[in-house]
Amino acid sequence: MNKLSTDELKDYLQDPKVNLIDTRPIDAYNGWRLREEPRGGHIEGARSLPYKWLSYIEWPEIVEKKGFRPDDALVVYGYEPEQNEKVASHFQRLGYRNVKVYHDFVSGWSANPDLGMSRLERYRHLVPPEWLDMLTQTGIAPEYDNDTYVLCHAHYQNKSDYDQGHIPGAIEIDTNSLESQETWNRRSPAELKSALETHGIRHDTTVILYGRFSYPDSKDPFPGSSSGHLAAMRCAFIMMYAGVKDVRILNGGMQAWIDAGNDITTEETPKRRITNFGASIPQYPEYAVDIDEAKRMIASPDANLVCVRSRREWIGEVSGYNYIEKKGRIPGAVLAYSGSDPYHLENYRNLDHTTREYHELEKVWADAGVTPDKHNAFYCGTGWRGSEAFLNAWRMGWPRVAVFDGGLFEWSNDESNPFETGIPEEAYA
Repeated sequence: MNKLSTDELKDYLQDPKVNLIDTRPIDAYNGWRLREEPRGGHIEGARSLPYKWLSYIEWPEIVEKKGFRPDDALVVYGYEPEQNEKVASHFQRLGYRNVKVYHDFVSGWSANPDLGMSRLERYRHLVPPEWLDMLTQTGIAPEYDNDTYVLCHAHYQNKSDYDQGHIPGAIEIDTNSLESQETWNRRSPAELKSALETHGIRHDTTVILYGRFSYPDSKDPFPGSSSGHLAAMRCAFIMMYAGVKDVRILNGGMQAWIDAGNDITTEETPKRRITNFGASIPQYPEYAVDIDEAKRMIASPDANLVCVRSRREWIGEVSGYNYIEKKGRIPGAVLAYSGSDPYHLENYRNLDHTTREYHELEKVWADAGVTPDKHNAFYCGTGWRGSEAFLNAWRMGWPRVAVFDGGLFEWSNDESNPFETGIPEEAYA
């Protein structure tokens, strides 16, 4: 295997055709210093391809989806030389002829402040299982300077999901406590205050949310009950809107915790009710867009109403929901679809349910005309997928992002609102 020194890599990267591949966990790529490296993040221009994924039968498809081709020049780097070389060997078996390895990332690249690195701007809000394990065991962890946290196992009217096994110390939280079952919008400020206090959450509490993905079937009466990690995203958005300052998501949810070999428990952790949220609600009203503002955004050249539904929903083949009859799209919105249906976000997540490499998400959005210089409000049917898209953009540091909370449900309930179906004319251009 051809090994590069740090100086050789610097020279090699002058060629824009060279692809740099980071084999570390996605959390290290985002910015977490999992091996206490001097600087967190990844080498500028690198792509994420964790060593863990070698065990997936879909590995060749993952490589192809990332755009790598057999005639590309590749450099593989990470924490462990043995892992780097195994990944490189897999590429060679796929027919890649020009593959090199770099073993000195921690001591050679991260340690040199003159060498370029990048990271997800708000990476601390997307936490690895190692971090959460440390916090729950000791009460202290890197990038945590608080003395109070609440760990929440999120679900939608499915407490049995929590009862069958959860992270030790986690309380259960039902999305129904934060969103209305009549409108599926966030609840009123008074209701949110009561719900957050019931769960022991103040505005200055650190909240860590996660859920379990249980392969939802859209034909089930309540498929959202199997989409616990998506429920966690919904809860996170509403908490941030209300004013909780430090809301975090366990990257990969329950699956990441299990994959890391950590214990689960069936012992219920009681909620510790408090009496004062400590701030007026909402503290961040700009995070939520309602229908009148959504209409103004459609008409504005400086804004995007961003649909993160599936293509089939977009063109009107299906509504996507058993409680939304109308099919189609909001005219003037742009499509940056998240996956195949309301409960599978394949375009926004990796196979292990971790959040997709943020550079790839930026490209998905840029291809749709969704860029950080505009005011972007993400929507879906009732706000769950919109919440996940919002969190992704917010963690990237995008300055003006929101959720159109009413989504297709509220829009379609007013017969005077326009609707479109079919393939848009511009798609034929």
